[in-house]
Amino acid sequence: MRAVTVPAIALDDVHKRYGARQVLRGITLAIAAGQSVALVGLNGAGKTTLLRCLLDFQRADRGQLRIDGVAAAQAQARSRLTFLPERFQAPPFLTGREFLRLSADLHAQDWHADQAEAQCLALALAPGDLDKPVARLSKGSSQKLGLAACLLSRKALYILDEPLSGLDVQARALAIGQLNGLRAAGCTLFFTCHEPADIDVLCDRMVLLHDGQLHFDGSTMALKARFSSSSLEQSVLECLAAPPGVPADPVSGLSP
Repeated sequence: MRAVTVPAIALDDVHKRYGARQVLRGITLAIAAGQSVALVGLNGAGKTTLLRCLLDFQRADRGQLRIDGVAAAQAQARSRLTFLPERFQAPPFLTGREFLRLSADLHAQDWHADQAEAQCLALALAPGDLDKPVARLSKGSSQKLGLAACLLSRKALYILDEPLSGLDVQARALAIGQLNGLRAAGCTLFFTCHEPADIDVLCDRMVLLHDGQLHFDGSTMALKARFSSSSLEQSVLECLAAPPGVPADPVSGLSP
C-alpha cells in the first residue's frame, strides 16, 4: 500500500459568516506540495477571507484547516511559510533596508546585504530605494519590497494575496519570472490573482471561488475546454454564471 502524502494545504468544510452574510460555504480543498494554485474570483468572493482563516488571522466558524498536516491555529503551522498581504505596507518609519533585515530576522535567515540588493535588482527595485524611508516609496516600489522580503525568506510555501498588484510591465514580468523560479525549485504557491494572462503563466491549477463556494478546480486548459473557448477570461465569466459543479480536472493533492 502506498503511503498517504500530506498536502501542503488542506481545507475541509470551511465556513465563515460576517453577521447575516455567509462568506465561505463549506470549502474543501487540498493543495499538494510543489503545486502552484491560483485562487480566482470576483471582488468580494471571499478570497482574502479564505487566506485570513488559513493564516489564523481570524477563525473560521466551522471546518478544519491544516498546513503540512498541522492545524492552522497552531503557530508551528506557519513556520514553513511566508505571506504577502494584498495591501502590503512595511512599517513607514523603517528604511527598505531595515525592513528587509528585520524580515530576515523574523524568518530566522542570516542577513546578507549583497543578496538583498541582488534580489531587489531582480525585481527592478533600485538599491537607492532601500535607503529611503518606506513611507516615501511608491505603491509599486513598496510592492517590490514586500516581494523581495518573501523571496529572501527561502520558505517552502508562499501564500500571496495579489502579488503583482501595482507593478509596472517590467516589474510584473520580472516578478513572474521569480515566482516561476520558485515553482521550478519545488516550492508551493497559493495566490490570488485577477489577470487571466498572469494566471495562465503562473499556475498549475486554478480554484474559482464564487458566492462562498468552489465553482471550478482544475487547470486553465480544462476550464477553457469546458466552455469551448480560447479565452480564460470568458471561460471564467461563463463558469461564474453556471451553478457549482464537479471539477472538470480535479487535482486533490492527495495520494491514495
